[in-house]
Amino acid sequence: MDKKNRKISDINQNDCVNDKGAKKTGNIRRKCIQLLSALIYNANLKGFAEGSIYQGKGKGVCAPGLNCYSCPGAVAACPLGSLQNSLSALPQKLPFYLMGILLLLGLFLGRIICGFLCPFGLIQELLHKIPVPKIRKNRITRILSRIKYIILLVFVVMIPLWAGITKGYSLPGFCKYICPAGTLEGGIPLLLANENLRSIAGGLFQWKFLVLLAILAASTVIFRFFCRFLCPLGAIYSLFAGISVFGIQVDEHKCNHCQACVRQCKMDIRKPGDGECIQCGECISSCHKQAISWKKLKNQKEKKN
Repeated sequence: MDKKNRKISDINQNDCVNDKGAKKTGNIRRKCIQLLSALIYNANLKGFAEGSIYQGKGKGVCAPGLNCYSCPGAVAACPLGSLQNSLSALPQKLPFYLMGILLLLGLFLGRIICGFLCPFGLIQELLHKIPVPKIRKNRITRILSRIKYIILLVFVVMIPLWAGITKGYSLPGFCKYICPAGTLEGGIPLLLANENLRSIAGGLFQWKFLVLLAILAASTVIFRFFCRFLCPLGAIYSLFAGISVFGIQVDEHKCNHCQACVRQCKMDIRKPGDGECIQCGECISSCHKQAISWKKLKNQKEKKN
């Protein structure tokens, strides 16, 4: 019996070592993809030196993740900023093009964009590595995760619509009053490079700067604070949970509902692949039943048939 128990113990230890190794390797790969995405989004490096905004043809296309249009390095537009400007143009112009882009991104990638292709997500994850006391997810954080849907409705949809219809001008409420990525990537670099802009920066920039500092500070103690509670782009992509072509999936026939995947996840998920899941794939190695895996195109074809 002792020999048998030792063998089982050795197998379990080896499984744990393999799981940790797989998780570490997956984390490194994801960080590399996140960094590469940030560099591609902001390929106009000379813009940082010149303190200018790129105005080329690329700005007619939206980057998948949150990346400010006004960032000196940005070579594409931000989907949230574009959506707000499009809504401000209603009813004269209908945003078919932009809605089509968001629909395609949501259907194909969903919140994989949050986990792999968002520069501001990477910044928050790096800040969370700072060795300070952490606040783990709980019932309250799960409730607070719904705030991002309110922000989406009020600041991204209602305020731009109200300004466009009643005032006749564009008012991107989220970009103007909240977006920390805009302040960090656009506002601060432009002010540092342009003395004239520094002289006219007023109370609104000071407010945005305080919002940025609060979010960055909160991100050191709460994993992906902005993504979980405030990001309306994540709220949009969460609507495609379960139907996006790519992402993670759970095999219900193998799953024994032990909740190990939910416990190890830092997001406020109820199960892998739901609306709060950023599709990072870290839960795959935590499942000893191998019930969690990446979706394959073959699976999608089988479902259609």
